[in-house]
Amino acid sequence: MPNSLLQHHDFPPFARITPAAIEPAFDQLLAEARAELERLLDNPPAGWALIQALETLADRINQAWSPVSHMNAVVNSDALRQAYNAVLPKLTQYYTEQGQNERLYDAYRQLADSEEFSQLDLSQQTLVNHALRDFHLSGIDLPAEQRLHYGELKQRLSELCSRFSENVLDASNAWSKQLESVSNLSGLPESAIAAARQAAEAKALPGYRLTLDFPCYAAVMTYADDRALRREVYEAFVTRASDQGPGAGQWDNSALIDEILALRFALAQLLGYANYAEYSLATKMASSTDQVVDFLRDLARHSLPMARQEFIELGEFARQAGCPEDLSAWDVGYYGEKLRQQRYALSQEELRPYFPVSTVLPGLFAISAQLFDIEIQAQPATGLWHADAQLFRICRAGAPIGYFYLDLYAREHKRGGAWMDECRVRRLREDGSMQLPVAYLVCNFTPPVGEQPALLTHNEVTTLFHEFGHGLHHLLTRIDWAGVSGINGVAWDAVELPSQFLENWCWEPEALARISGHHQTGEPLPQRLLDAMLAARNFQAGMQMVRQIEFSLFDFLLHRDYLPSSAAGALPAVGTSSAAGATPAAGAQSAAGGEAATDVQALLNQIRVETAVVPVPAFNRFQHGFSHIFAGGYAAGYYSYKWAEVLSADAFSRFEEEGVFNPELGQAFLHEVLERGGSREPMALFVAFRGREPTVDALLRHCGIAAGQDQRVSEEGGL
Repeated sequence: MPNSLLQHHDFPPFARITPAAIEPAFDQLLAEARAELERLLDNPPAGWALIQALETLADRINQAWSPVSHMNAVVNSDALRQAYNAVLPKLTQYYTEQGQNERLYDAYRQLADSEEFSQLDLSQQTLVNHALRDFHLSGIDLPAEQRLHYGELKQRLSELCSRFSENVLDASNAWSKQLESVSNLSGLPESAIAAARQAAEAKALPGYRLTLDFPCYAAVMTYADDRALRREVYEAFVTRASDQGPGAGQWDNSALIDEILALRFALAQLLGYANYAEYSLATKMASSTDQVVDFLRDLARHSLPMARQEFIELGEFARQAGCPEDLSAWDVGYYGEKLRQQRYALSQEELRPYFPVSTVLPGLFAISAQLFDIEIQAQPATGLWHADAQLFRICRAGAPIGYFYLDLYAREHKRGGAWMDECRVRRLREDGSMQLPVAYLVCNFTPPVGEQPALLTHNEVTTLFHEFGHGLHHLLTRIDWAGVSGINGVAWDAVELPSQFLENWCWEPEALARISGHHQTGEPLPQRLLDAMLAARNFQAGMQMVRQIEFSLFDFLLHRDYLPSSAAGALPAVGTSSAAGATPAAGAQSAAGGEAATDVQALLNQIRVETAVVPVPAFNRFQHGFSHIFAGGYAAGYYSYKWAEVLSADAFSRFEEEGVFNPELGQAFLHEVLERGGSREPMALFVAFRGREPTVDALLRHCGIAAGQDQRVSEEGGL
């Protein structure tokens, strides 16, 4: 790994990062960082200057690790994975040491108690207060032996979560289905058939190749006339990395789930929390576990009647359309799309030709420019990780304020889903120069096929806007200190506010005119399709709402109510056989010898009885691919999507009242939310923009669900 990777004026040289060089480079980097930290603490700069020096030290590591972590997600290989997994525990150990360094803690505490602290601006004070909070969450108050145990727990958890993600990726890549005749793909649109043909050609195979990449999976579930094919693909998808389905047991995440939950429970109890959900809320906007559960169940109460009626209507339609039996899970998307077409004369595929990436992307940039007074320009870039990747620059008044990489298309060895991640954070360097922020924006859309450009469904357009909203939050910040700049320091249940907020413009006629146009003729989206799309906006909104509530309740109750043992709360041992590399089997006995009290599948089944309307087959193992909570940052936090959706809908309602392209409102949202990063509490930022605390009314109205009474969010109560 060249030293230039570690220099602030360079972009990451992706093409020159070789797996064999990664571990030695980080061994050297971490050794140098430890030595530099000791030097700083032996003779600390006065006051805030120490914080700046510490941010420089942290930034050097972040800028080195960021491209490695990113490439592991988007161009995964055995060699890169091995290097990534070799360094990950070393980084975890380093950050654990930082969180338990008493001299470092004392330095922050002395600054907080000094006269200088009152003279710092709010963002600086917030950074210090967050750091002190995080020291406590890192076990600074624990006796030495328990601190060591905390470090073991964190290190083991980082390893398990990485393995969980790898298993999902490997299980997804392992499954494919080759079909000789196009007749087997009856019902699929030409774009999906062409993609399947291209996938086969890429493997030097005849015919057509189906995979579990989401664009292919969604096309089969939505359009394939062959019910048996839909079932086969559905089963392969929902049993990935589990004990069921075509890859049963090969990449099974069952044991990992059990151990992750046990270790999270142990970690929370070690720090004095009753459960991991309580621990999670220490850095979130919600004030109690009861508030979160009440919020979700109240949304379910509003949504379930509508969802049940929608499912009844879908079942009646399916029977009339010839469904041979009651609706199964692999029928819902197929007949739902046919019902949408009958009711609104509209299908996602009919919209696709009007949303070429070559039109959507400039339109998205133009909308952002009008709202937030920015310019976005493509930049020449060589040596990126893949030919699909692009680099863009964001400017204001001709001066650059940030950059982002864009990687839009699904492919093998790329993690599924869509996300924004931080490449580099805005911060004021010690020499007085400003480091500009850089982001990664990643999606998994259908790539161009042959001579045809990449065409998006409207759902994919919405996903792109969502991730770009995250990107703007990171890139438009005006905060100078890394710990609270951009998305850093933002409460996790508020971090989705800008992303969900920007989605709203995907439904505004004036905005749609900018992001659409037929890829061959340039013809604008016909009024008939526009009217139908807007009319269909809330199609099956109740079913979609309760599905997200199901995921959120499962995640939160799993972490709130988890018990590791029927014995008296025994904690799992780390540093023995499990930590040495042997993962216990699913249902293995705890350290106390009792069976694990929490049955993950039984809990999910129970929540489905409470919230779901679509029947789920017994072989479904959704949780085994739920990377958000077992391999990402959403453990006991998946509710954040719904929580932040209340904030985003209410924030957008002001634009509905005063003009969706009102530049003054755009500037207000920019100044009060996007630019502020994590420098203030999210409720304070929201109130500064909206003039009051949020209500759920706008969300329920946008979803076509009638709002009830007394639906105000507050820091004391729920919805």
